[in-house]
Amino acid sequence: MLRLGRVKDLGRIGERAAVPALLAVAVLFFSFLAPGRPTGLLDQPTLDERYGQWALVYAGVVGTGCAIGALVARRWQWPVSVFGLVAWLTFGSWAGLLTASYYAAVARRRVLLGCFATIVFVSYLGAALTVYPFRIEFAMWATLSAALVVGLPTAVGLWVRERRRVFAGLVERAAQAEREQQARGEQARAQERARIAREMHDVVAHRVSLMVLYAGAIEVNAPDQETATAATLIRTTGRDALVELRAALGVLRSGETGQAPLPTLSDLDELLEQSRAAGIELVRHDEGEPRTYPATVERTAYRVVQEALTNVHKHAADASTSVVVRYLPEGLGVTVRNGPGVSGTLPGSGTGLAGLRERVELLGGAFEAGRRLDGGFLVSAWLPQ
Repeated sequence: MLRLGRVKDLGRIGERAAVPALLAVAVLFFSFLAPGRPTGLLDQPTLDERYGQWALVYAGVVGTGCAIGALVARRWQWPVSVFGLVAWLTFGSWAGLLTASYYAAVARRRVLLGCFATIVFVSYLGAALTVYPFRIEFAMWATLSAALVVGLPTAVGLWVRERRRVFAGLVERAAQAEREQQARGEQARAQERARIAREMHDVVAHRVSLMVLYAGAIEVNAPDQETATAATLIRTTGRDALVELRAALGVLRSGETGQAPLPTLSDLDELLEQSRAAGIELVRHDEGEPRTYPATVERTAYRVVQEALTNVHKHAADASTSVVVRYLPEGLGVTVRNGPGVSGTLPGSGTGLAGLRERVELLGGAFEAGRRLDGGFLVSAWLPQ
């Protein structure tokens, strides 16, 4: 299978070969018409008189050679010059000179163009002075003819060359501007990520670290086992939060995925045990045969349950809660229901559920969250396979 860049290269080659191909067809056409025409500006026999029955074959061979010379013009300009001179000397046709002058102006340096023009001018003038010596009008006619034959296609070729140069410059400047814009965008995003990472480190990480230290001190000096167990849970949860926070800070600073393993459905039981240890009455129900889903699906389902349980801790810590996991071939479903409970005192940002909805919908799933008729709350998500 051809790569896209290769296809584009072939397209550019075809576009560049269009003009040489048309010129080749034109030269070949004039070559086949040549047997009935004079072979030059000088009074010489026609091809019919010179070659007889082989005149048409001769014209075809020479014309094909001219066509090949035109087709290879984009790669090698010397065959074009040679083919132009040969066509002129053989048929007296201006087609070869027009083609060679055009390509010399488009694809070659001015030195070569000057040499080619000089050769044509000297050839025309020399032929006129040789055949008609001391006839100034023929010399002037030869000079004018050479100027027209070389000058007109040269002007067109120089215009085409300048147009290509300007167009290439515009394309390069546009590409450079796009690269600079992308670089500025990446730099701005990197600076914003670094700023957010600094704020999270200075505020959140510092506070959580203090919480872990205080919990450790309470655990050591606890007056009873119940207090020590609660302090251990707080310290362990805070330490896990610091690990995940450091991984998140690493992603913000580098813009790449962190090295810490991300949670999946296999970590769901540990999450539920932590909530039970914090005092929530919690049960889990599984529907269907357990199976493995894509990592993004399992991670999103874990985050849905985690955020729902966090809200239970904040607002209904004394309510009974159920977690339902539905394993289906076409997708994965999770539902967290909690009954009515006393209002908690922990503040909430109000963005957790909105962020979950975005994550679920990005995967093509459906998200539902709202208060139930009995005063409880329901969070449900469906994630396609």
